[in-house]
Amino acid sequence: MFDKNYYCLVAGLREYTLDADTKGFDAKEIVDEILEELSTADAAAVRLLYGYYDCENIIALRAGRAAYNPLGNIAREQLESELKQPALLPEAVARVVRAYNEPEGEWAEGLDMTHSFEKAIFTAYYAECAASKCRFLREWAEFDRTLRNVAAAAVARTLDRTIDGVTVGGGDVVEQLHRSSAADFGLRGELAYIDAVIVAVNDEQNLVEKEHKIDLVRWDYAAELSSFDYFNINAVLSYLVKINIVARWSLLDVKRGREMLERLMTELDGKELVK
Repeated sequence: MFDKNYYCLVAGLREYTLDADTKGFDAKEIVDEILEELSTADAAAVRLLYGYYDCENIIALRAGRAAYNPLGNIAREQLESELKQPALLPEAVARVVRAYNEPEGEWAEGLDMTHSFEKAIFTAYYAECAASKCRFLREWAEFDRTLRNVAAAAVARTLDRTIDGVTVGGGDVVEQLHRSSAADFGLRGELAYIDAVIVAVNDEQNLVEKEHKIDLVRWDYAAELSSFDYFNINAVLSYLVKINIVARWSLLDVKRGREMLERLMTELDGKELVK
């Protein structure tokens, strides 16, 4: 099956700008406008990408925190009912919510209930992404999980804490993080970005600078995953990953948010040359 191309949609993505007066832009509006132009299958891939924020929001609500990321698919006013009786979350994630609501019930069968709710939720989320038919989403989710695991393991090591408690999911990389005592966890040959992440975590005392360096690794990987995709869903998802980064930095640091948006616009202009 051939991917559907969105020539007009991608051509119009350059119109978004960062308004210094409002210290940001409406990333949610951008996502909603894009969703209106996508096929049913491609829209589902976008919603699954943003399901990460739903997981964050559900975790925060269950923990009694007021934090809420508006980029999630589920509105704030729907979250409480979703936590009690999930109907909008991806099925694997919904099962975890049901299981932790009733640890002795049928939904808990086959789940490792020794994990924290947060770890179980994100493990289920990444498993859902791994089963997606969308190549970008599958590969991005695997990268994102690995990047977060590496960063969390590096932090845990500096604090002399157990690494097993901070990693999500399984696989060779996770096993390596648990057993290796090497500075790079013995992953230099497997992960091209390992040095950048380790340096950011270990050498950067400024938390904002550390997060910025790690987000640049995300940005570059998103671009790499869509290197030969110009108008299809992979290109759209790559753009949205960068929009998410811009939105975050427009709140944390307006100047840096502007710089990232300008970089995104430059990349889109370069793709115009492709015929």
